[in-house]
Amino acid sequence: MFKKIFLLVIVIAITIIAYNHELLYYGYGQAKGQCQILFQAKPIDFYLKDKNFPDSLKAKIRLIQEIRQFAFDSLGIKYSTNYTTMYDQHHKPILWMLTACEPFELKAKEWEFPLLGTFSYKGFFDTTKAVTALGQLKKEGYDVDLGEVSGWSTLGWLKDPILSSMLYKKEGNLANLIIHELTHGTLYVKNNVDYNENLASFVGDQGALRFLKYKYGIDSKQYAEYVHFKTDYKKFVTIVLKASLNLDRTYKAFAKDMTNVKKLEVKQQFIADFKQSFDTISFLKPKRFEKSVQQDSLMNNTFFLHFVRYRKQQDFFEQEFKTKFNADFKKYFAFLKQKYPQGLLFSNIF
Repeated sequence: MFKKIFLLVIVIAITIIAYNHELLYYGYGQAKGQCQILFQAKPIDFYLKDKNFPDSLKAKIRLIQEIRQFAFDSLGIKYSTNYTTMYDQHHKPILWMLTACEPFELKAKEWEFPLLGTFSYKGFFDTTKAVTALGQLKKEGYDVDLGEVSGWSTLGWLKDPILSSMLYKKEGNLANLIIHELTHGTLYVKNNVDYNENLASFVGDQGALRFLKYKYGIDSKQYAEYVHFKTDYKKFVTIVLKASLNLDRTYKAFAKDMTNVKKLEVKQQFIADFKQSFDTISFLKPKRFEKSVQQDSLMNNTFFLHFVRYRKQQDFFEQEFKTKFNADFKKYFAFLKQKYPQGLLFSNIF
């Protein structure tokens, strides 16, 4: 009897492994890459005491510690030991994010991970594997994008290190990034990537403004530069989201008998018109988004979905935050934790 049960368990285990071998292979690669970074990361004191390490970068490490403490004390972010170590990238990218989308529908491809849930992106520490996966998705007909990642969160399961590339960011953008990632470790709603990323983007934006005001003052150069950037960026996002809505309507209006050749022609013309429209829009810094739009020769649906994933719900969060909670982050997080009482699970969240 026990022998039969044992054999049954073995058969089931083999079946599960065979069915999920690609997922297991991917998971192994992610775990290996993550562990290599964690094991090679050093306590920040190692760099702060290094006489050969630039003073300007030491100042950024200290600044990150101030941002962390501000997030814990003033924003209600869950305490963690994240960003108390640093991994030196030696000016090399270490993680890439792959996204894919239906060619004639603003619908992201999703990957299902046991226990973790559904995600609309995959991370790769190995660029060769990332390019191979991208090529396969292209063959399957998807719009695809592969981009370098400047930071991620393991949702509190591991001690996320400072990445040396972070030290070259300006004060406002650095505060935004750190607070964004710490937010993921404070609240994560399973199977709702858009909600998680929009929330982290909102907290990162608002938290950065508050930190800069606290650290440098409202009349400071740092505060003014960030507000200047955010003013342009908000206008940019508004334009892209409006275009995303119009593109979605265009796809939905396609006749059932329209050929893919004709669909592609309409799609390419829409994107060309979208790019050209930026010539008539005035930004405080005219060429700030030129690279994001005009120089993107491969622009496709993934470009528009990126902004939907990270920015579409910003007005909702701002209204709820200000009208219901009087712009009090601690009360807001307490409410959200009660609304979404789910345990945090390990994953790479960007």
